[in-house]
Amino acid sequence: MREPHACTRVAYVGGTMPDPLNAEQRSRLMSRVRTRDTAPELALRRALWAADIRGWRVDVRDVPGRPDLVFRRRRVAVFVDGAFWHGHPEYYWGQSGPFWDAKITRNRERDARVNDELAAAGWCVVRIWDFEVERDTEAAVARVRAELREDGTA
Repeated sequence: MREPHACTRVAYVGGTMPDPLNAEQRSRLMSRVRTRDTAPELALRRALWAADIRGWRVDVRDVPGRPDLVFRRRRVAVFVDGAFWHGHPEYYWGQSGPFWDAKITRNRERDARVNDELAAAGWCVVRIWDFEVERDTEAAVARVRAELREDGTA
């Protein structure tokens, strides 16, 4: 039998409900959310390799926004964005309460700011939704290849 614990209240569409996890459990769960080497990111990297597209670096910290893949010589930055975390309109529509609405709004604003910073520095930005990689990896590879060709490679 599970021991009872003090629940915090979290908002959801239609009202509030108790969070079944205590603060320590919620913190542990959220700390396990990956920021790199996600399944869609790995799938894209494998597909790029299979398509004979080379020359990227992963998780480059000195490029604004820390893109998932960086083709430094070609100045192409590739982001594989999670639909929930980056607020895709069909996947996130404010269903998770005020805290998450604010968080996702800040993420969207940061994404726009990073796009502007990279463009101002002469970078080409490719943003691919995680579900696009999962549904059609070849189309995602084609988008990256098109940007690289535009810059003279691939």
